[in-house]
Amino acid sequence: GSHDSFSYWVDEKSPVGPDQATAIKRLARISLVRKIMKKWSVTQNLTFKEQLEGGIRYFDLRVSSKPGETGQEIYFIHGLFGIKVWDGLKEINTFLEQHAKEVIFLDFNHFYAMDDGHHHFLINRIRSAFESKLCSVECVEYVTLQYMWEKKHQVLIFYHHPLHQEYPFLWPGNKMPAPWANTTNVHKLLQFLETTLEERSRYGTFHVSQAILTPRVKTIARHLIRGLKNTLVHRNLPMILNWVKAQKPGIMGVNIITSDFVELVDFAATVIALNDLLLEEDDSAS
Repeated sequence: GSHDSFSYWVDEKSPVGPDQATAIKRLARISLVRKIMKKWSVTQNLTFKEQLEGGIRYFDLRVSSKPGETGQEIYFIHGLFGIKVWDGLKEINTFLEQHAKEVIFLDFNHFYAMDDGHHHFLINRIRSAFESKLCSVECVEYVTLQYMWEKKHQVLIFYHHPLHQEYPFLWPGNKMPAPWANTTNVHKLLQFLETTLEERSRYGTFHVSQAILTPRVKTIARHLIRGLKNTLVHRNLPMILNWVKAQKPGIMGVNIITSDFVELVDFAATVIALNDLLLEEDDSAS
């Protein structure tokens, strides 16, 4: 999985989003401030298509209306606005049309400046983009690749808002817990990932291990121009990747792992390779 999957498209010429504090919005009237914001808002270099081609199958999505804009259009957001959600969904659907056996998870987990009207608009966009590819809510343990292929489903949508109850194809957010370490310290992060794996529910939900470091205000202040990638990610990714390599998948093991800048190391290939351990278990059991 990728963290803030859409942030490749964040636009420094766009207004600052409603996910930011009032003081930042005031400062961001200065174009240099928006340039710096972009350095800290972008967590991925690759487009959806490139991420999909690189093996990413879980997408972490934050969305917002544009206050003051007429209509109900919804955009991706992380500090600054990105592209319309509709354009991203179409790009993902094009990939699925070409790869009928691929299955993806779209996790809509943060909503800003959205009333029920905006939500219904977005949900209808999701339905229009994927139609019969959408997998209705089921017992998690039933949803194997075989099940998805038989039903010709390719997309699971997680929607962290009470309106999920009105649509059978929206999975509730509590089926996709993603505990967040909120630290700049790689050792604390790895300890947190270990602890939350031990505490994960044995049945009934997916589980996201967020292998990401989060900058504090003082981190940003000290390294304004360097940005997220050069300050936190480059230096710590090798240690994070070593943790990934040591994991076991399956019950009480890792399930979905997300990272920033997924192309900087062979992150996707390393995570995908963990599945071989499950095959080895099957072989030894048989």
